[in-house]
Amino acid sequence: MSGPIPVFSQVQEAHRRISKYIHRTPVLSSSSIDSILGCELLFKCENFQKVGAFKFRGACNAVFSLSDEEAMKGVGTHSSGNHAAALALAARMRGIKSYIVMPDNSPDIKKKAVAGYGAEITYCEPTLEARESTMEKVIEQTGANFIHPYNFDRIICGQATAAKELLEDYPDLQIVMAPVGGGGLLSGTAISSKSINPNIKVIAAEPSGADDAYRSFKSGQLIPSTNPKTIADGLLTSLGDLTLEIILKHVDDILRVEEETIVKAMRMIYERMKIIVEPSSAVPLAAIMENPHLFQHKKTGIILSGGNVDLDKLPFTAH
Repeated sequence: MSGPIPVFSQVQEAHRRISKYIHRTPVLSSSSIDSILGCELLFKCENFQKVGAFKFRGACNAVFSLSDEEAMKGVGTHSSGNHAAALALAARMRGIKSYIVMPDNSPDIKKKAVAGYGAEITYCEPTLEARESTMEKVIEQTGANFIHPYNFDRIICGQATAAKELLEDYPDLQIVMAPVGGGGLLSGTAISSKSINPNIKVIAAEPSGADDAYRSFKSGQLIPSTNPKTIADGLLTSLGDLTLEIILKHVDDILRVEEETIVKAMRMIYERMKIIVEPSSAVPLAAIMENPHLFQHKKTGIILSGGNVDLDKLPFTAH
């Protein structure tokens, strides 16, 4: 397995390390959403984080926890989007090089963002095998430190700081929710939440069309996704061995949601809260819309994971 399960003292240490670089994002509420759904919701707005997603927390922790000697070699990762941008920005802030392997079919907006942060990009075929083999070559040539997007304790501890902030601001939450893709955000959220309040419920939400985490959680073993299909493009990745172990230990449930509910939830956030979120961010709200009885009269915190959406392809605009 990719290292031991992180503990909350490592999250606290990560928070001290990164707090001068990250935004402490606001927590917003919407009385109209609360009255429609019959519950009290608090949204931790990681769509307002640097690079527009929670990923900057983990990348920042990974980059700034390197020794000076390690840092001189730079950092590398393979990613089609938010993690690549987050790592490139964190590396630039530390004054070191970043080497990013990106699938050649990555959205142009994401290619531009990563290049804009000064990363050296190598393009590859859009398969996991190509990403990994290209990354190996780059690391061989450069000696860079490989930073896994989610299955890595320093990344998980960084992501965990979002839920830590949320519960510092609202210690009386009864449920905390996060979307789940590779599981870095969810496992970090679970570590922080259960350490601060052992009685809190941690519930994840996942698209039915990319439900490997749900199936892995129910069976107790890693079931990678094959051909996932969902509008929530940030949740296409399968869990890692470390994230699965943390989820099995600390998460209470994973709920699956339908695509049309994700679009409705995303639209509800745009219309009622006047903020931009990507489809992945709307998945927990979609789970509440599909399972209102589980959340009725409860105070629930939701991590809004990011706001990097192509505005030309919003799913609810008429064409």
